[in-house]
Amino acid sequence: MHCLPFISLFFLLGSCAPVAYRQLQETGGDVHCIDQFKPAIRRALYQTSADVTGHHLSGILLIKQMPDSATRIVFTNEAGYTFFDFEFDGRGSFTVHSIISKMDKEAVKRTLRKDFELILMNRLNTGAAKVFKKDNETYYAFTEGEDVFYYITDAQCSRLLRMERGNTRKKVLEATRGELKEGIPEFITIRHRNFNFTIDLKKIDDDAE
Repeated sequence: MHCLPFISLFFLLGSCAPVAYRQLQETGGDVHCIDQFKPAIRRALYQTSADVTGHHLSGILLIKQMPDSATRIVFTNEAGYTFFDFEFDGRGSFTVHSIISKMDKEAVKRTLRKDFELILMNRLNTGAAKVFKKDNETYYAFTEGEDVFYYITDAQCSRLLRMERGNTRKKVLEATRGELKEGIPEFITIRHRNFNFTIDLKKIDDDAE
């Protein structure tokens, strides 16, 4: 609890950021090619580490598909204290079931929602989808309001290289992940660009249902 007063620093996003997307060239291509990389998580536990402006949080993150097809995301510390409990329903709507008071700010919840939407690939069904090329990489871009969710593959769309979120000009964050095993990424790393905020998830082998 005492390590969280820095949380408001997450969202000072007005600083200058490097231009990332102006050199992209729109091209033809099947945007649904990216569907093959979407996780299919029934239940997964991750050892979780977050470092922000010199402060550290750690614990266990549970991602679980519920019987009604909703996805629950719960982050607790090692003692079992819950930092947050989020849910995406089957239609993509987002619910905050609980969150500690110092994180209970709209900017915090909105940014964490977008982070998880990116890594869970929740925005692949949007109608505003385009394909771009840059060098030997293909960018699959899915627009939601002012946000663009980018999934970058090799030229053949055979390997997911990284995931990014930003707009049409600049990158806000970059995420990478390990290979899918039974639909579950072995690790996930999220790095914001405009402030010192990193989340590292490492899958824990767990056979419990």
